[in-house]
Formats: sequence, structure tokens, C-alpha cells
Amino acid sequence: MESPKRLQNVFVVAERPAELHSFYESALGLQLKFRDKDRWIQYGVGNTSFALACREEAAPATSGVVMVFEVEDFDTAAERVAASGGQVLGMRDMGAHGAVLSLRDPEGNIVQLFKRQSAPAS
Repeated sequence: MESPKRLQNVFVVAERPAELHSFYESALGLQLKFRDKDRWIQYGVGNTSFALACREEAAPATSGVVMVFEVEDFDTAAERVAASGGQVLGMRDMGAHGAVLSLRDPEGNIVQLFKRQSAPAS
């Protein structure tokens, strides 16, 4: 597995995403990029994104901040994570949006790897 391409996203697990949306929009002037009701509220910040996620959308995270790193593939990720003292929690296929591999680092923090959907062969 190569090093991640970039920090794709950072999200906060929010108890009240709609209220936090008002805060981040007015206090920091963040511009809305995408919204799925109060499940996922995403802002563009430079060449990355910041989002608010309800608990159900954030799973397996239940609180705190989650970093999402964009990678080319997941081929050796599980082996490297386990060998480094972490744990692979599972993969979520999001169809056209790509896929996310959820990990737990040795201190219990949730980190995710994001892989874009492969372009169809022509």
C-alpha cells in the first residue's frame, strides 16, 4: 500500500448536526458543498472537506473527529494495519461514491481510508 494521496475529509460525529451546521456556517463562514438532510453536512475547505455526521452515518465512530485519507486501493491495508497494532473494522461500499475502509488505531481512534470507484473499462 502506498502512502495516502491526500487528507480527503475530516468529520465530526455530531449529536445535533443541524445546530452545528448553523454554527460552522455563521461562525466560520464555511460554504455548504453537499447535504444529506441532517445525516451528513459537508463543506469545501481548500482541496479537502470538513463534514458533520450523525451517529448512524459516522459508524463505527460514536464520537469525536475522524480523519479520512484517500488511497488508490485497499490491497495490503488490512495486513499493514494489523502488523502495526491496529484493527480493521470493515468496509462500506458506497457505490458510485466509492468505498471506505474503517480502522481503529492502537489508541482506539477511528480512521478511514477512502477509495474512489474505479472508472469502467472502455
